[in-house]
Amino acid sequence: MSAAEERRDQAAGEREAGSSGGLRPLVVKIGSSTLTTSESRVDYEYLADLAAQVAAVRAAGWSPVIVTSAAIACGLEALGMDVRPTDMPSLQAAASVGQSALSAAYAEAFAAHGITTSLVLLTRRDTADRTVYLHARDTLTRLLELGVVPIVNENDTVSVEQIRFGDNDTLAALVACLIDADLMVILSDIDGLYDANPQADPTARLIAEVPVIDRSVMAVAGDAGSSVGSGGMITKIKAARVLMAAGIPMVICHGRRPGCVVDAAAGRAVGTLFKAPRRPHAITPRKLWIALGDASRGTLTVDAGAREALVGGGRSLLAVGVRAVEGDFDYDDIVDVADADGHVFARGRAAASSDLLRLAAGRTREELASNAILAVLDERPVIHRDELVLFE
Repeated sequence: MSAAEERRDQAAGEREAGSSGGLRPLVVKIGSSTLTTSESRVDYEYLADLAAQVAAVRAAGWSPVIVTSAAIACGLEALGMDVRPTDMPSLQAAASVGQSALSAAYAEAFAAHGITTSLVLLTRRDTADRTVYLHARDTLTRLLELGVVPIVNENDTVSVEQIRFGDNDTLAALVACLIDADLMVILSDIDGLYDANPQADPTARLIAEVPVIDRSVMAVAGDAGSSVGSGGMITKIKAARVLMAAGIPMVICHGRRPGCVVDAAAGRAVGTLFKAPRRPHAITPRKLWIALGDASRGTLTVDAGAREALVGGGRSLLAVGVRAVEGDFDYDDIVDVADADGHVFARGRAAASSDLLRLAAGRTREELASNAILAVLDERPVIHRDELVLFE
């Protein structure tokens, strides 16, 4: 990290600590299947109830941010289309119409409670740029200070596969980290995380609290189960993984449960609570950006010794611990770190390209040092501990 980046991170941390003004930031994420009655119809009665709940939590001292889906559904309704199209131009055209209609629907529902809303549209391209990432945080924080409820959505009008978040669970986690939220609530079409797939196993039981996301938790997370939304339980678990590392509790609950937002904000049992007993390590603003600001470009598989050095010893990742390399990435790109079983337990900023690391994978330190091309990897970490985020 350069001196300029260190100064910027320090200033960002000071802004976080000094500008909250007593706010208790709360992120509420609403999935398309919860907010709509079909692929092309928004449930305005539900939206009115949500506005009433948000007004209640505001009165209790919270400063909510809404991360919403359903822009495309709103656009289809306005355009008179009953079936969701499959071609990208039509979807983005529907999103263009729908963003305006959805924003107006939120504004009308919340105005009934004297609440002003704003529209914030983001893409991966925005948050991958660290300067833009920090400006987005400043804007959201200022909106909360002004008493506004920001309505955040992915900019589906211009997003393509390479720059999409892919699901609003990830976007919501990013927003929660941006504003250093005290809580994030995901309103879904399922009651929470079960120990098996409840659609296939009638004996499946709801898990009330998850203190750590390990292999067993990842294993019970299913695929997307709705034709309306783009995410599934696995995307919610991955979002929780980052939030728990950041010390931000997260709740998954059924969005149609009466008073669910109010109950979650009050700490009452509702759905599944993800809350780590402690932070795995210090999470700086920069590390939060690494965890969520940009998509992972590849995966480094490490041996048991390297895993222990990272998790138990707080060390940097050295090339000698890398056993395999997946994906194509360059110097400074974000990569995942997995153990021999494929379990991702960390993410960091690579100090070498995938081509160079493939040549180095599996070699001893002596072999690295004696090779003119690879010697540089014997002298510096592959991922420095200051640019590494642990998920457990």
